[in-house]
Amino acid sequence: MARLNVNPNRMELSRLKKRLVVAKRGHKLLKDKQDALIKAFLERAREGKVLREELEGELAECYKSFLLARAQTLPAMLEQALMISGAKCNLQVGRQNVMSVLVPVYTVEQGGSPVNYGLATSLGSLDVALERFAALIPRLIALAAKEKAINLMAVEIEKTRRRVNALEHVLIPSFVETIRYITMKLDEQERSTLSRLMKIKEIVRSH
Repeated sequence: MARLNVNPNRMELSRLKKRLVVAKRGHKLLKDKQDALIKAFLERAREGKVLREELEGELAECYKSFLLARAQTLPAMLEQALMISGAKCNLQVGRQNVMSVLVPVYTVEQGGSPVNYGLATSLGSLDVALERFAALIPRLIALAAKEKAINLMAVEIEKTRRRVNALEHVLIPSFVETIRYITMKLDEQERSTLSRLMKIKEIVRSH
């Protein structure tokens, strides 16, 4: 591991030791954050998988109902029935802090009725299909929020992992190597100084 390019003196040694303590503390905090993020990520991923599978099954049933209604209705009548919707959907977006990751929280308010046409000119199968689609909207939005949160957390986990690896495999080892190098240099200087003092003392005694 390459050491840092610094002057081998006691002041630099003291400064590096303090930086090493801070780096180790930061590494531990980031490691704990990474572990907590991964745990939260896996929980949300499992919940998202279950919700997606449920919604895919229910959407398939909704499409079957709609295909049945379309097969039983003239295209012009179907187009006229679906031209203007009476249903309204108000979406409010919030944010929730999950381990320093701001994940979206969507609140849905539905109003009106998806059935906004004359009942005498349409079949009941179309009413059923539209009502089933409308009932799925809150859960679809909840799935979108959950999957967006999963993506954001995955990005944050990757960033945190890179920082942890940089501290663990680059910065901390370079501090340790530099401290060892400075300590060896200072020991050499101390031995050299002691040797010179002993020689000076011998010269003084001989005179």
